[in-house]
Amino acid sequence: MKKSRSRESRRWAAACLTGLTIFSLAACGGEENPTNLIAQDEGGERVVNLFSPMEKTDPNAENAARNALDLTVAMAESSLGVTVAYNTYTAENYQEKTYDQVSLDRARSNMDDLYLLNPDTILLLGAEGKLMDLSGLENAKNLREIIWTANTVDGKLVAIPQEVVAYGLFVNKDLFDRYGLALPETPEEFLACCRVFQENGIETPVGANRWWLEAFVFAQAYADLYNDGDTAAEIAALNSGEARYSDYMRPGFEFLQELIDCGYLDPEKALVSEAIEAEGPDFLAGKTPIVMAYWGAANTETAYGKTDFEMQVIGFPSSRGQMPVMSVTGLAVGAEAEHREDAARVLDILVSDEALRVYAEANRVISPSKNVEVECIPALKPLNNRIQEGVYVLGSNAGMNVEQWGNTCLIVRELLAGATVDDCMAAFDKLQDAAGNS
Repeated sequence: MKKSRSRESRRWAAACLTGLTIFSLAACGGEENPTNLIAQDEGGERVVNLFSPMEKTDPNAENAARNALDLTVAMAESSLGVTVAYNTYTAENYQEKTYDQVSLDRARSNMDDLYLLNPDTILLLGAEGKLMDLSGLENAKNLREIIWTANTVDGKLVAIPQEVVAYGLFVNKDLFDRYGLALPETPEEFLACCRVFQENGIETPVGANRWWLEAFVFAQAYADLYNDGDTAAEIAALNSGEARYSDYMRPGFEFLQELIDCGYLDPEKALVSEAIEAEGPDFLAGKTPIVMAYWGAANTETAYGKTDFEMQVIGFPSSRGQMPVMSVTGLAVGAEAEHREDAARVLDILVSDEALRVYAEANRVISPSKNVEVECIPALKPLNNRIQEGVYVLGSNAGMNVEQWGNTCLIVRELLAGATVDDCMAAFDKLQDAAGNS
């Protein structure tokens, strides 16, 4: 979400984010009972302002074609008698400032009530006290543990999504079968597959862009941290400086460097390529056997939801096998927002099991509620099976004092631009040292 978006990309951005519920009034300096919220304007029109990267028709329009978020917002509007007014981001309006930059500015200035936020902005705004503590929300009790892990800042749950976004490798199974290749489990097996493809005339086996290569790094960096041993203790060691992020990250960056050195991906093209727009056509044409994308792209015909070959979505290679990478974003309420009470009421409905079921069924995605399950399409079953087994890594974790998703993405771009692995590790050390001194 750090770029100008097509309509479909905006739809994904909203799918990556969203959700909430009714919060403890202690966060507002009022009574503890979250049901006794005071209406913002007795007898007047009640409006809740939502800032997001999505386009939406007139909020008052009836029977408008709405995406999954809009359907659940309509439920809240109908139930509460409020209007949710959308303030939307487009790069043209903000002179190419990123969505994150604009959302930070708006939240710090209390320009809106609800914000659709990326992981890095959640961490920043949460640490600044700009977001409400949502841990007292009525429906927070239904959330999966991953939401609490990813979006808790200083002991406060500051954002909740309507979807847990999983990233994986989208592979052309027909091409793997043609050359007698099993789908790779480890980094070594992945490199071996790329070598065979290249030997058979596929010059660049991996279609890459400037946004998602960090998923390779996360899969290798945190496979053991999240799946073996004491995750909390390891994160505490990182936050104290006893352990170094660079030691975790190095294997993944060395793997990317090998992909570049072998010509398995084109760093110059990746550095300037937008997600799906660049690598998608060759993948759909059967020229590129491997790309990376988010779960929802498999359901979307404008992305990879309709292929002429058998597609499967698997995890990224790691020492523990195919590893899904999860990025948890979310909807947050401004701690000092003008209409925060009604915003909380809206969010209570957005993250009710009823609304989340509507959302999940519309988009066929992983729900943040442990009570809501939706059958995924066959292509996603390999990835989903790992997630259901509890095998995954987080690409965003607000409990880490160095923001993960955005920083790793930017440092990967330095590698694509010619920086050495040692240069990249020095960048992580600098970030960690700064966080320790703050």
